[in-house]
Amino acid sequence: MEFLGTAQTASYCGPKKACGFSVVPPAVTAPVIQECYQPYYLPGYRYLNSWRPSLFYKVSNAQTCLDKGATCHSSVKPPITLPVLHSALFCRYSPHDWDRSNELQMRGAEASRLWAGRLTGDSLQLMQDKDQLTRQMQEGTCRNLGQRLSDIGFWKSELSYELDRLLNENRGLDTIKKRLECAAEEANCPLQVALECLYHREKRIGIDLVHDNVEKNLIQEVDLLKCCQEQMRRLAQRIDIQMRDNRDAQHALERDLEDKNSAQFIDEKCFNLRNTSDCISYFHGVEKVDGTISVPETWAKFSNDNIRHSQNMRANSIRLQEEAKNLFETLSDQMWKQFTDTNLAFNARISEVTDVKNKLQMQLAKTLQEIFQVENTILMLERSIMAKECPLKLAQTRLECRTRRPNVELCRDVPQFKLVNEVCTIDDTLQTLKLRLRETQDTLQLLVMTKCRLEHDLAIKANTLCIDKEKCMSMRKTFPSTPRLVGYT
Repeated sequence: MEFLGTAQTASYCGPKKACGFSVVPPAVTAPVIQECYQPYYLPGYRYLNSWRPSLFYKVSNAQTCLDKGATCHSSVKPPITLPVLHSALFCRYSPHDWDRSNELQMRGAEASRLWAGRLTGDSLQLMQDKDQLTRQMQEGTCRNLGQRLSDIGFWKSELSYELDRLLNENRGLDTIKKRLECAAEEANCPLQVALECLYHREKRIGIDLVHDNVEKNLIQEVDLLKCCQEQMRRLAQRIDIQMRDNRDAQHALERDLEDKNSAQFIDEKCFNLRNTSDCISYFHGVEKVDGTISVPETWAKFSNDNIRHSQNMRANSIRLQEEAKNLFETLSDQMWKQFTDTNLAFNARISEVTDVKNKLQMQLAKTLQEIFQVENTILMLERSIMAKECPLKLAQTRLECRTRRPNVELCRDVPQFKLVNEVCTIDDTLQTLKLRLRETQDTLQLLVMTKCRLEHDLAIKANTLCIDKEKCMSMRKTFPSTPRLVGYT
Protein backbone atom coordinates (compact mmCIF):
# COMPACT_ATOMS: atom_id res chain seq x y z
CA MET A 1 0.00 0.00 0.00
CA GLU A 2 1.09 3.63 -0.35
CA PHE A 3 1.63 6.21 2.35
CA LEU A 4 -1.31 7.79 4.01
CA GLY A 5 -2.40 11.09 2.68
CA THR A 6 -1.96 10.27 -1.01
CA ALA A 7 -4.47 11.06 -3.72
CA GLN A 8 -7.59 8.97 -4.21
CA THR A 9 -6.04 7.46 -7.32
CA ALA A 10 -3.96 5.20 -5.07
CA SER A 11 -3.78 1.49 -5.63
CA TYR A 12 -6.37 0.68 -3.01
CA CYS A 13 -8.89 2.74 -4.96
CA GLY A 14 -8.64 0.47 -8.07
CA PRO A 15 -11.27 -2.04 -9.32
CA LYS A 16 -12.32 -4.94 -7.21
CA LYS A 17 -10.71 -8.31 -7.66
CA ALA A 18 -12.61 -11.18 -9.18
CA CYS A 19 -13.41 -12.85 -5.90
CA GLY A 20 -16.48 -14.48 -4.51
CA PHE A 21 -16.71 -11.82 -1.82
CA SER A 22 -16.26 -8.11 -2.06
CA VAL A 23 -13.45 -7.60 0.34
CA VAL A 24 -10.58 -5.24 0.70
CA PRO A 25 -7.23 -6.75 -0.07
CA PRO A 26 -5.05 -7.49 2.94
CA ALA A 27 -3.03 -4.65 4.32
CA VAL A 28 0.54 -4.53 3.18
CA THR A 29 3.14 -3.63 5.77
CA ALA A 30 4.14 -0.02 5.30
CA PRO A 31 7.83 0.53 4.67
CA VAL A 32 9.71 1.80 7.74
CA ILE A 33 11.05 5.29 7.16
CA GLN A 34 13.73 6.65 9.55
CA GLU A 35 13.88 10.37 9.68
CA CYS A 36 17.27 11.96 10.23
CA TYR A 37 15.79 14.93 12.07
CA GLN A 38 15.00 14.37 15.74
CA PRO A 39 12.69 17.12 17.04
CA TYR A 40 13.31 18.62 20.51
CA TYR A 41 10.78 17.66 23.14
CA LEU A 42 10.44 19.21 26.52
CA PRO A 43 10.59 16.98 29.62
CA GLY A 44 7.26 15.30 30.34
CA TYR A 45 6.03 15.83 26.76
CA ARG A 46 4.64 12.73 25.15
CA TYR A 47 5.36 13.10 21.51
CA LEU A 48 3.41 11.41 18.69
CA ASN A 49 4.91 8.59 16.70
CA SER A 50 4.01 7.83 13.13
CA TRP A 51 0.64 6.10 13.17
CA ARG A 52 -2.10 5.19 10.78
CA PRO A 53 -5.83 5.82 11.05
CA SER A 54 -7.49 3.00 12.92
CA LEU A 55 -10.40 2.95 10.59
CA PHE A 56 -8.25 2.25 7.59
CA TYR A 57 -6.30 -0.27 9.55
CA LYS A 58 -9.56 -2.09 10.37
CA VAL A 59 -10.67 -1.97 6.78
CA SER A 60 -7.35 -3.30 5.53
CA ASN A 61 -7.51 -6.19 8.03
CA ALA A 62 -10.89 -7.42 6.72
CA GLN A 63 -11.47 -10.96 5.51
CA THR A 64 -9.46 -11.99 2.49
CA CYS A 65 -10.92 -13.83 -0.44
CA LEU A 66 -12.45 -17.14 0.57
CA ASP A 67 -11.61 -18.69 -2.65
CA LYS A 68 -7.90 -18.68 -2.65
CA GLY A 69 -7.83 -20.22 -6.03
CA ALA A 70 -9.63 -17.23 -7.50
CA THR A 71 -7.65 -14.55 -9.13
CA CYS A 72 -8.04 -10.87 -8.31
CA HIS A 73 -7.85 -8.41 -11.10
CA SER A 74 -6.33 -5.33 -9.54
CA SER A 75 -6.40 -3.50 -12.77
CA VAL A 76 -10.21 -3.17 -12.71
CA LYS A 77 -11.22 0.34 -11.54
CA PRO A 78 -13.85 0.60 -8.76
CA PRO A 79 -17.24 1.83 -9.71
CA ILE A 80 -18.07 5.46 -9.23
CA THR A 81 -19.67 6.01 -5.78
CA LEU A 82 -21.60 8.80 -4.21
CA PRO A 83 -19.67 11.57 -2.31
CA VAL A 84 -21.33 10.69 1.01
CA LEU A 85 -20.51 7.07 0.74
CA HIS A 86 -16.98 7.93 -0.49
CA SER A 87 -16.37 10.08 2.58
CA ALA A 88 -17.64 7.40 4.90
CA LEU A 89 -15.56 4.67 3.41
CA PHE A 90 -12.31 6.51 2.90
CA CYS A 91 -12.03 8.99 5.89
CA ARG A 92 -8.50 9.49 7.24
CA TYR A 93 -8.95 9.58 11.09
CA SER A 94 -11.36 8.33 13.67
CA PRO A 95 -12.90 10.29 16.59
CA HIS A 96 -10.69 8.33 18.93
CA ASP A 97 -7.66 9.53 16.97
CA TRP A 98 -8.95 13.07 17.09
CA ASP A 99 -9.55 12.94 20.85
CA ARG A 100 -6.20 11.32 21.42
CA SER A 101 -4.45 13.97 19.35
CA ASN A 102 -6.18 16.79 21.23
CA GLU A 103 -5.38 15.18 24.57
CA LEU A 104 -1.75 14.79 23.59
CA GLN A 105 -1.60 18.40 22.45
CA MET A 106 -3.08 19.61 25.75
CA ARG A 107 -0.73 17.45 27.76
CA GLY A 108 2.21 18.69 25.73
CA ALA A 109 1.13 22.29 26.24
CA GLU A 110 0.71 21.73 29.98
CA ALA A 111 4.12 20.04 30.18
CA SER A 112 5.70 22.92 28.24
CA ARG A 113 4.09 25.49 30.50
CA LEU A 114 5.10 23.53 33.61
CA TRP A 115 8.68 23.23 32.40
CA ALA A 116 8.76 26.91 31.46
CA GLY A 117 7.40 27.87 34.90
CA ARG A 118 9.98 25.72 36.64
CA LEU A 119 12.74 27.13 34.47
CA THR A 120 11.61 30.67 35.23
CA GLY A 121 11.52 29.99 38.99
CA ASP A 122 14.89 28.27 38.90
CA SER A 123 16.33 31.17 36.88
CA LEU A 124 15.05 33.72 39.39
CA GLN A 125 16.45 31.66 42.30
CA LEU A 126 19.75 31.24 40.44
CA MET A 127 19.99 34.98 39.85
CA GLN A 128 19.23 35.70 43.49
CA ASP A 129 21.80 33.14 44.68
CA LYS A 130 24.48 34.48 42.36
CA ASP A 131 23.73 38.08 43.35
CA GLN A 132 23.97 37.12 47.02
CA LEU A 133 27.21 35.19 46.38
CA THR A 134 28.68 38.16 44.52
CA ARG A 135 27.75 40.54 47.36
CA GLN A 136 29.19 38.17 49.95
CA MET A 137 32.42 37.82 47.99
CA GLN A 138 32.72 41.60 47.64
CA GLU A 139 32.05 42.06 51.36
CA GLY A 140 34.63 39.38 52.16
CA THR A 141 37.14 41.10 49.85
CA CYS A 142 36.48 44.42 51.58
CA ARG A 143 36.97 42.78 54.98
CA ASN A 144 40.19 41.17 53.80
CA LEU A 145 41.44 44.48 52.41
CA GLY A 146 40.54 46.17 55.69
CA GLN A 147 42.41 43.51 57.64
CA ARG A 148 45.33 43.89 55.25
CA LEU A 149 45.35 47.64 55.79
CA SER A 150 45.28 47.03 59.53
CA ASP A 151 48.26 44.67 59.24
CA ILE A 152 50.15 47.17 57.09
CA GLY A 153 49.40 49.92 59.60
CA PHE A 154 50.64 47.74 62.44
CA TRP A 155 53.92 46.95 60.71
CA LYS A 156 54.29 50.58 59.65
CA SER A 157 53.99 51.69 63.25
CA GLU A 158 56.47 49.02 64.32
CA LEU A 159 58.91 50.01 61.59
CA SER A 160 58.55 53.72 62.36
CA TYR A 161 59.04 53.15 66.07
CA GLU A 162 62.08 50.97 65.43
CA LEU A 163 63.47 53.49 62.93
CA ASP A 164 63.15 56.33 65.45
CA ARG A 165 64.91 54.31 68.11
CA LEU A 166 67.64 53.33 65.67
CA LEU A 167 68.15 56.97 64.70
CA ASN A 168 68.43 57.88 68.37
CA GLU A 169 71.02 55.16 68.84
CA ASN A 170 72.93 56.45 65.84
CA ARG A 171 72.96 59.94 67.29
CA GLY A 172 74.09 58.52 70.62
CA LEU A 173 76.87 56.56 68.93
CA ASP A 174 77.99 59.64 67.03
CA THR A 175 78.14 61.59 70.28
CA ILE A 176 80.11 58.82 72.00
CA LYS A 177 82.49 58.62 69.07
CA LYS A 178 83.18 62.35 69.23
CA ARG A 179 83.73 62.10 72.99
CA LEU A 180 86.21 59.27 72.48
CA GLU A 181 88.11 61.26 69.92
CA CYS A 182 88.16 64.35 72.14
CA ALA A 183 89.24 62.30 75.16
CA ALA A 184 92.04 60.71 73.15
CA GLU A 185 93.25 64.14 72.09
CA GLU A 186 92.91 65.48 75.63
CA ALA A 187 95.25 62.76 76.93
CA ASN A 188 98.10 64.21 74.87
CA CYS A 189 98.72 67.01 77.41
CA PRO A 190 99.36 64.83 80.51
CA LEU A 191 101.32 62.42 78.30
CA GLN A 192 103.63 65.22 77.22
CA VAL A 193 104.08 66.30 80.87
CA ALA A 194 104.95 62.75 81.92
CA LEU A 195 107.48 62.43 79.09
CA GLU A 196 109.07 65.77 80.06
CA CYS A 197 109.38 64.57 83.64
CA LEU A 198 111.13 61.44 82.46
CA TYR A 199 113.54 63.47 80.34
CA HIS A 200 114.39 65.77 83.28
CA ARG A 201 114.95 62.88 85.64
CA GLU A 202 117.58 61.48 83.28
CA LYS A 203 119.81 64.39 84.43
CA ARG A 204 120.18 62.94 87.91
CA ILE A 205 123.72 62.02 88.93
CA GLY A 206 125.40 59.46 91.12
CA ILE A 207 123.42 57.01 93.14
CA ASP A 208 120.27 59.06 92.64
CA LEU A 209 120.18 58.04 89.02
CA VAL A 210 118.04 55.08 89.94
CA HIS A 211 114.87 53.52 88.64
CA ASP A 212 112.86 54.67 91.61
CA ASN A 213 109.17 54.72 92.38
CA VAL A 214 108.70 58.08 90.80
CA GLU A 215 110.19 56.93 87.54
CA LYS A 216 108.09 53.79 87.61
CA ASN A 217 104.95 55.77 88.16
CA LEU A 218 105.93 58.10 85.40
CA ILE A 219 106.48 55.18 83.05
CA GLN A 220 103.22 53.63 84.14
CA GLU A 221 101.54 56.93 83.57
CA VAL A 222 102.99 57.17 80.08
CA ASP A 223 102.01 53.61 79.28
CA LEU A 224 98.61 54.10 80.79
CA LEU A 225 97.97 57.27 78.82
CA LYS A 226 99.10 55.62 75.58
CA CYS A 227 97.02 52.55 76.35
CA CYS A 228 94.01 54.72 77.12
CA GLN A 229 94.41 56.56 73.85
CA GLU A 230 94.72 53.28 71.96
CA GLN A 231 91.63 51.82 73.63
CA MET A 232 89.64 54.95 72.90
CA ARG A 233 90.71 54.95 69.25
CA ARG A 234 89.93 51.24 68.83
CA LEU A 235 86.54 51.71 70.43
CA ALA A 236 85.92 54.72 68.17
CA GLN A 237 86.74 52.53 65.15
CA ARG A 238 84.34 49.84 66.38
CA ILE A 239 81.66 52.48 66.86
CA ASP A 240 82.30 53.74 63.34
CA ILE A 241 81.83 50.21 61.97
CA GLN A 242 78.69 49.80 64.08
CA MET A 243 77.34 53.08 62.74
CA ARG A 244 77.77 51.78 59.20
CA ASP A 245 75.89 48.62 60.15
CA ASN A 246 73.21 50.78 61.75
CA ARG A 247 72.92 52.81 58.57
CA ASP A 248 72.44 49.58 56.60
CA ALA A 249 69.68 48.54 58.99
CA GLN A 250 68.23 52.05 58.76
CA HIS A 251 68.15 51.89 54.95
CA ALA A 252 66.44 48.48 55.12
CA LEU A 253 63.80 49.88 57.49
CA GLU A 254 63.30 52.95 55.30
CA ARG A 255 62.92 50.84 52.16
CA ASP A 256 60.48 48.53 53.92
CA LEU A 257 58.55 51.50 55.29
CA GLU A 258 58.43 53.11 51.84
CA ASP A 259 57.14 49.86 50.34
CA LYS A 260 54.53 49.65 53.10
CA ASN A 261 53.40 53.22 52.31
CA SER A 262 53.03 52.36 48.62
CA ALA A 263 51.16 49.14 49.40
CA GLN A 264 48.90 50.96 51.87
CA PHE A 265 48.07 53.63 49.26
CA ILE A 266 47.23 50.95 46.67
CA ASP A 267 45.17 48.86 49.09
CA GLU A 268 43.30 51.95 50.33
CA LYS A 269 42.50 52.79 46.72
CA CYS A 270 41.27 49.21 46.17
CA PHE A 271 39.32 49.31 49.45
CA ASN A 272 37.53 52.53 48.42
CA LEU A 273 36.57 51.22 44.95
CA ARG A 274 32.88 50.41 44.47
CA ASN A 275 30.74 49.05 41.67
CA THR A 276 29.80 52.62 40.76
CA SER A 277 33.38 53.91 40.60
CA ASP A 278 34.48 55.53 37.35
CA CYS A 279 37.97 54.07 37.21
CA ILE A 280 36.99 50.40 37.11
CA SER A 281 37.39 48.47 33.86
CA TYR A 282 37.87 45.01 32.42
CA PHE A 283 41.31 43.44 32.60
CA HIS A 284 40.82 40.08 30.97
CA GLY A 285 43.22 37.38 32.08
CA VAL A 286 44.58 39.40 35.01
CA GLU A 287 43.50 36.63 37.42
CA LYS A 288 45.81 34.22 35.57
CA VAL A 289 48.88 36.41 36.07
CA ASP A 290 50.56 35.65 39.39
CA GLY A 291 53.30 38.19 40.03
CA THR A 292 53.43 37.67 43.78
CA ILE A 293 56.76 36.83 45.37
CA SER A 294 55.67 36.28 48.97
CA VAL A 295 52.92 34.87 51.16
CA PRO A 296 51.53 36.49 54.33
CA GLU A 297 53.95 34.49 56.47
CA THR A 298 57.04 35.50 54.49
CA TRP A 299 55.69 39.03 54.15
CA ALA A 300 55.39 39.43 57.90
CA LYS A 301 58.69 37.60 58.41
CA PHE A 302 60.48 40.07 56.12
CA SER A 303 59.46 43.07 58.23
CA ASN A 304 60.00 41.11 61.41
CA ASP A 305 63.51 40.20 60.27
CA ASN A 306 64.24 43.84 59.47
CA ILE A 307 63.04 44.85 62.92
CA ARG A 308 64.99 42.04 64.56
CA HIS A 309 68.11 43.05 62.65
CA SER A 310 67.61 46.65 63.71
CA GLN A 311 67.06 45.55 67.30
CA ASN A 312 70.28 43.57 67.17
CA MET A 313 72.09 46.61 65.82
CA ARG A 314 70.58 48.72 68.57
CA ALA A 315 71.59 46.14 71.14
CA ASN A 316 75.13 46.23 69.79
CA SER A 317 75.04 50.02 69.86
CA ILE A 318 73.79 50.02 73.44
CA ARG A 319 76.54 47.61 74.42
CA LEU A 320 79.11 49.84 72.74
CA GLN A 321 77.74 52.90 74.50
CA GLU A 322 77.81 51.12 77.83
CA GLU A 323 81.30 49.92 77.08
CA ALA A 324 82.33 53.45 76.19
CA LYS A 325 80.82 54.83 79.39
CA ASN A 326 82.51 52.18 81.47
CA LEU A 327 85.73 52.82 79.60
CA PHE A 328 85.47 56.54 80.30
CA GLU A 329 84.91 55.93 83.98
CA THR A 330 87.63 53.29 84.23
CA LEU A 331 90.22 55.19 82.26
CA SER A 332 89.54 58.51 83.95
CA ASP A 333 89.81 56.84 87.36
CA GLN A 334 92.98 55.06 86.33
CA MET A 335 94.55 58.24 84.93
CA TRP A 336 93.62 60.25 87.98
CA LYS A 337 94.80 57.47 90.23
CA GLN A 338 98.06 57.17 88.36
CA PHE A 339 98.54 60.91 88.30
CA THR A 340 97.90 61.01 92.03
CA ASP A 341 100.23 58.08 92.65
CA THR A 342 102.96 59.73 90.63
CA ASN A 343 102.56 63.01 92.48
CA LEU A 344 102.62 61.15 95.75
CA ALA A 345 105.80 59.44 94.66
CA PHE A 346 107.29 62.80 93.74
CA ASN A 347 106.31 64.25 97.08
CA ALA A 348 107.71 61.26 98.85
CA ARG A 349 110.94 61.53 96.95
CA ILE A 350 111.20 65.26 97.65
CA SER A 351 110.48 64.64 101.30
CA GLU A 352 113.27 62.12 101.39
CA VAL A 353 115.73 64.52 99.92
CA THR A 354 114.68 67.48 102.09
CA ASP A 355 114.97 65.75 105.38
CA VAL A 356 116.97 62.57 105.07
CA LYS A 357 116.22 61.19 108.43
CA ASN A 358 112.90 62.61 109.54
CA LYS A 359 111.30 62.55 106.15
CA LEU A 360 112.63 59.08 105.51
CA GLN A 361 111.04 57.80 108.71
CA MET A 362 107.78 59.56 107.94
CA GLN A 363 107.78 58.12 104.46
CA LEU A 364 108.56 54.72 105.89
CA ALA A 365 105.60 55.03 108.25
CA LYS A 366 103.38 56.06 105.41
CA THR A 367 104.69 53.19 103.35
CA LEU A 368 104.02 50.75 106.17
CA GLN A 369 100.54 52.17 106.57
CA GLU A 370 99.97 51.82 102.87
CA ILE A 371 101.25 48.26 103.00
CA PHE A 372 98.84 47.51 105.82
CA GLN A 373 95.96 48.92 103.85
CA VAL A 374 97.01 47.02 100.77
CA GLU A 375 97.25 43.82 102.77
CA ASN A 376 93.79 44.44 104.13
CA THR A 377 92.68 45.07 100.59
CA ILE A 378 94.30 41.82 99.47
CA LEU A 379 92.59 39.97 102.31
CA MET A 380 89.22 41.45 101.40
CA LEU A 381 89.81 40.65 97.73
CA GLU A 382 90.66 37.05 98.56
CA ARG A 383 87.56 36.77 100.72
CA SER A 384 85.49 38.27 97.95
CA ILE A 385 86.93 35.78 95.46
CA MET A 386 86.18 32.88 97.78
CA ALA A 387 82.66 34.20 98.31
CA LYS A 388 82.02 34.06 94.55
CA GLU A 389 82.92 30.39 94.24
CA CYS A 390 79.71 29.00 95.74
CA PRO A 391 77.37 31.08 93.54
CA LEU A 392 79.44 30.02 90.51
CA LYS A 393 79.19 26.37 91.53
CA LEU A 394 75.45 26.74 92.08
CA ALA A 395 74.86 28.32 88.68
CA GLN A 396 77.04 25.80 86.87
CA THR A 397 75.34 22.92 88.72
CA ARG A 398 71.95 24.23 87.68
CA LEU A 399 73.12 24.49 84.09
CA GLU A 400 74.53 20.96 84.20
CA CYS A 401 71.28 19.61 85.66
CA ARG A 402 69.22 21.36 82.98
CA THR A 403 71.31 19.69 80.26
CA ARG A 404 69.63 16.40 81.22
CA ARG A 405 66.18 17.61 80.24
CA PRO A 406 64.61 15.15 77.75
CA ASN A 407 63.97 15.79 74.06
CA VAL A 408 62.21 19.06 73.28
CA GLU A 409 62.39 20.14 76.90
CA LEU A 410 65.96 21.19 76.12
CA CYS A 411 64.66 24.68 75.52
CA ARG A 412 66.70 27.86 75.47
CA ASP A 413 64.22 29.50 77.82
CA VAL A 414 64.58 32.51 80.06
CA PRO A 415 66.08 30.53 82.98
CA GLN A 416 68.66 29.12 80.59
CA PHE A 417 69.63 32.60 79.41
CA LYS A 418 69.68 33.89 82.97
CA LEU A 419 71.84 31.00 84.18
CA VAL A 420 74.30 31.44 81.31
CA ASN A 421 74.38 35.18 81.97
CA GLU A 422 74.86 34.51 85.69
CA VAL A 423 77.79 32.16 85.04
CA CYS A 424 79.41 34.60 82.62
CA THR A 425 78.89 37.51 85.00
CA ILE A 426 80.32 35.65 87.99
CA ASP A 427 83.23 34.45 85.88
CA ASP A 428 83.91 37.99 84.70
CA THR A 429 83.64 39.16 88.31
CA LEU A 430 86.16 36.56 89.41
CA GLN A 431 88.54 37.51 86.63
CA THR A 432 88.20 41.18 87.54
CA LEU A 433 88.75 40.50 91.23
CA LYS A 434 91.74 38.28 90.50
CA LEU A 435 93.18 40.94 88.23
CA ARG A 436 92.64 43.55 90.88
CA LEU A 437 94.19 41.18 93.44
CA ARG A 438 97.25 40.81 91.28
CA GLU A 439 97.44 44.57 90.82
CA THR A 440 97.13 45.06 94.58
CA GLN A 441 99.78 42.44 95.23
CA ASP A 442 102.03 44.14 92.70
CA THR A 443 101.39 47.42 94.44
CA LEU A 444 102.14 45.79 97.77
CA GLN A 445 105.39 44.43 96.41
CA LEU A 446 106.22 47.81 95.01
CA LEU A 447 105.59 49.42 98.38
CA VAL A 448 107.78 46.83 100.08
CA MET A 449 110.58 47.56 97.62
CA THR A 450 110.08 51.26 98.18
CA LYS A 451 110.30 50.75 101.93
CA CYS A 452 113.58 48.87 101.54
CA ARG A 453 114.91 51.51 99.24
CA LEU A 454 113.88 54.28 101.59
CA GLU A 455 115.64 52.54 104.47
CA HIS A 456 118.94 52.29 102.55
CA ASP A 457 119.03 55.48 100.45
CA LEU A 458 120.50 58.22 102.60
CA ALA A 459 122.57 60.16 100.07
CA ILE A 460 122.62 63.80 99.27
CA LYS A 461 119.64 64.70 97.10
CA ALA A 462 120.40 68.28 96.06
CA ASN A 463 120.33 67.76 92.33
CA THR A 464 117.45 65.31 92.66
CA LEU A 465 115.53 67.77 94.83
CA CYS A 466 116.02 70.50 92.24
CA ILE A 467 114.87 68.26 89.42
CA ASP A 468 111.93 66.73 91.24
CA LYS A 469 110.69 69.77 93.10
CA GLU A 470 111.41 72.70 90.82
CA LYS A 471 111.23 71.22 87.36
CA CYS A 472 108.96 68.21 87.49
CA MET A 473 106.45 69.22 90.13
CA SER A 474 106.07 72.66 88.63
CA MET A 475 104.73 70.99 85.47
CA ARG A 476 102.49 68.61 87.37
CA LYS A 477 100.50 71.16 89.30
CA THR A 478 97.50 70.76 87.00
CA PHE A 479 95.82 67.80 85.37
CA PRO A 480 92.84 67.71 82.96
CA SER A 481 89.54 67.62 84.78
CA THR A 482 87.34 64.58 84.73
CA PRO A 483 84.81 66.05 82.23
CA ARG A 484 87.64 66.76 79.83
CA LEU A 485 89.08 63.29 80.32
CA VAL A 486 85.72 61.72 79.35
CA GLY A 487 85.44 63.77 76.18
CA TYR A 488 83.42 66.84 77.24
CA THR A 489 84.96 70.08 76.03
